[in-house]
Amino acid sequence: MEARAPSRPHVSGPAIELDFSVAGAAPVRYAAAPTLGFELAIGSRGSEPIRSVVLDVQIQVAARRRSYDEGEQARLMDLFGRPDGWSKSLRTFPWLRTTQVVPGFTGDTVVNLEVPCTYDFEVTAAKYLAALSGGEVPLELLFSGTVFYTADSGALQTAMIGWDREADYRLPVAVWRATMDLFFPGSAWVRLDRGSFERLYEYRARHALPSWEHALDKLFEAAEEDR
Repeated sequence: MEARAPSRPHVSGPAIELDFSVAGAAPVRYAAAPTLGFELAIGSRGSEPIRSVVLDVQIQVAARRRSYDEGEQARLMDLFGRPDGWSKSLRTFPWLRTTQVVPGFTGDTVVNLEVPCTYDFEVTAAKYLAALSGGEVPLELLFSGTVFYTADSGALQTAMIGWDREADYRLPVAVWRATMDLFFPGSAWVRLDRGSFERLYEYRARHALPSWEHALDKLFEAAEEDR
C-alpha cells in the first residue's frame, strides 16, 4: 500500500489579527530558577477558532519612561554614565527574548508568560533592575510568531503575527524583588574570575573568617583605614 504524505497546513496571508495586553505579573513559585509570570491577554479580531500560536516575545526596558532618585542615579552610572549626560545615553535596551506555545482558543484567552530572571550583574537588565529602589519598570513587549487556525472550509491554515503587535506594561519593582527573594532571600550574586576568587578564599582562610561577608567586610574596613 502506498504511503501517504502527511498533510500540511496551508500557508496563507495575514488573515488573523491578534491583540495583546498584560494584566499583571507575579513570581512563579515552583520554578527551577527565578521566574516572573506575566498574565498575558490575547484577543483575536476574527471568529475563526485558533488551534495554537507559536509566540515569540521580545521584552525591552524603556528606561527613559521613568524618573530616578539620587541613589538610583548613582547606581546606574555604570550603565548610562553621569546623569547630566542621560539625555543622550539613557535608552531603551533589550531584556530577553522567549518563545511560548499558546493552546487553542476562540475569541480571547489568557496565558501565563514565564520569563526567567537572573542575578548575573554582567547582564544589563539585571544590573538595571537591581539598581532601582522602587516604583515601576516600564516594559515594551514586542510580539511575532505563527498562528495556526481553522478556516471556514475546515482546513488548517497559518498566518504570521504582524510586526506591529506590541504591549506596554509597568512592572512593579517590588514584584521583581519578590521573585528574586524566593531563591536568593536578602542576597545578591557577584561573579569573580578564578584568580580573584582564589585570592579571596586564601584571605578568608588565613584570617579564619566564618563567611564571605566577613571577609569582604574586613577588606572594606582595611581600605577605609588606609584612606
